[in-house]
Amino acid sequence: MPNKVSIIGAGNVGATCAQRIAERGYADVVLMDIIPDLPQGKALDMLESMPILGSDRHVTGTNRYQETADSDVVVITSGVARKPGMTREELLKTNTAIVTEVTHNVVSYSPGGIIIVVTNPLDAMTYLALHTSQLPRNRVMGLSGALDTARLRSFIAAELKVSVEDVFACILGQHGEKMVILPRLCTVAGTPITRLLPRETIDRLVERALKAGAEIVGLLKAGNAFYAPSAAIAQMVEAIILDKKQVLPCAACLEGEYGIKHTVISVPVKLGRGGIEQIIELELTPEEKEALAGSAQAVRELVRVMKL
Repeated sequence: MPNKVSIIGAGNVGATCAQRIAERGYADVVLMDIIPDLPQGKALDMLESMPILGSDRHVTGTNRYQETADSDVVVITSGVARKPGMTREELLKTNTAIVTEVTHNVVSYSPGGIIIVVTNPLDAMTYLALHTSQLPRNRVMGLSGALDTARLRSFIAAELKVSVEDVFACILGQHGEKMVILPRLCTVAGTPITRLLPRETIDRLVERALKAGAEIVGLLKAGNAFYAPSAAIAQMVEAIILDKKQVLPCAACLEGEYGIKHTVISVPVKLGRGGIEQIIELELTPEEKEALAGSAQAVRELVRVMKL
């Protein structure tokens, strides 16, 4: 029986993610949304592209959670989109209600599945999904570092005029402007960028990475990023479905790692069929540990507002 991935929310992020996964051919895809006919129309369009792309995977659109039953992975993209000038914190109240309802339905029909949360504010919504689902922490994670590091890698590659494949970036902490970027652990073919770029250039790239999402929102005027987020989600799904044991930075609930407890932040993890199979602990300097603790505290403040 083929693998099954369900995506809740047929907006730009969800639909583009569905297309990417279906194209790769490793899972059938269900695209679910509460808007009548929207997921059905998008799914049918994708399905009709499969013969051209050489994929035999099926794509289904639905307004019912029943169609998502027995999914191996469920991606939650539902929620209010971030608007120009809007902070992630301002998204909290509305998206708390949405993610709570969605998570209840997801677990009801796919109790054995793995959940990837994409809704913002990402870390708080991932913690909410973990709390609501009552699943073990290895089966609930959030998109964060996989996207954030891709953005920084693209900036570094463009600056140095090298292949993105040769660039590694290291980002920990909250998804947003409280993320902790570690330039000494960002490398090009194994060489730290601190040896390749002047301090002022690194600072400029770090600052751009911190505000990368807001930059796109400001340029689009209406809407937010979806090409890079959907690619990052597909990368996480692929690592799980294909049991790749790939190390990727994801939003995970820490229970003592990095000296942090009961908090969801982005850290390197090993992703496989069991979800988060290992949390990788990097050796941090005292200053980096302090910055990460501050980033985690920002997430806890949001969680407190939700009164879980």
